[in-house]
Amino acid sequence: MTTTATITKQFMTSQQLLEHWQGHRNLTRRVIEMFPEKELFEFSVGGMRPFAKLAVELISIGGPALKGIVNKNMEAYNEEAFNPKTKEDILRKWDEETEIINQYFGEISEERFQETFKLFGQYEFPVYQNILYFVDNEIHHRGQGYVYLRALGIEPPFFWERF
Repeated sequence: MTTTATITKQFMTSQQLLEHWQGHRNLTRRVIEMFPEKELFEFSVGGMRPFAKLAVELISIGGPALKGIVNKNMEAYNEEAFNPKTKEDILRKWDEETEIINQYFGEISEERFQETFKLFGQYEFPVYQNILYFVDNEIHHRGQGYVYLRALGIEPPFFWERF
């Protein structure tokens, strides 16, 4: 009797997912760098938040969310914990959070990516969906930053140059 085994090939490894996310973070960091200091904190279009506020949101999600996932802590989202005054404050915190993301991402086992987790005590999805949301949210807000830069007469970086 002959049996056939079905082999499922993995679409992407967790390391590839992290590299994809960090590629987006590298590009968003370059967008932050391109803003003149004053406009980073004050300029907006159509009632949207200034890009500094959007950057703070992204900073407040990535590292804290991964810590929560790894430690199974569902503490509420807190954007008020970081209140930067300068572009340098934002870039320094961005880099610190990048290291935290790298550390905690590596502590998530392959099995945990499929596990349902109630992120920040309110968003209940599999871990991998939460992580994809972090990337999607960043792309969305970076798109706003591109609009701001163009409105300021500044050519943003090519969106495909992530590294």
